[in-house]
Amino acid sequence: MSERLEPGDTAPAFTLPDADGNEVSLAARKGRKVIVYFYPAALTPGCTKQACDFTDNLELLAGAGYDVIGISPDKPEKLARFREQESLKVTLLADPDKQVLQAYGAFGEKTMYGKKVVGVIRSTVVVDEEGKVERALYNVRATGHVAKIIKDLGI
Repeated sequence: MSERLEPGDTAPAFTLPDADGNEVSLAARKGRKVIVYFYPAALTPGCTKQACDFTDNLELLAGAGYDVIGISPDKPEKLARFREQESLKVTLLADPDKQVLQAYGAFGEKTMYGKKVVGVIRSTVVVDEEGKVERALYNVRATGHVAKIIKDLGI
């Protein structure tokens, strides 16, 4: 079971491939605020809803100084299909080894349909310009989550 992050923690560094196989790192975003969200699987209903919500609100979030990065255990090829099929504009990163998911506390035991399973915990971590955790939200819902973040951040 991975440790959950708390506000004030240093956000774990990462460099992962995007949907095109290009390396993307959190360090390259220093000086910007970053919303890093973790989702179980591309091309599934809940994850599609969430990615589309982030895409629909990307201009608003970017205007407020936020970059948005979605991370799942999918391979880059599947992320590319997801991006094309849903016309997504958010940066999608592949973490098939689940190392970043674990570092952020977004992989572990969860309850699904009344059963305990081990998997990706739908989570969102807001990282400030200095690389510190501003907010860490776990077991979030796919629907309505982006609107809640926007409201909570006062955007």
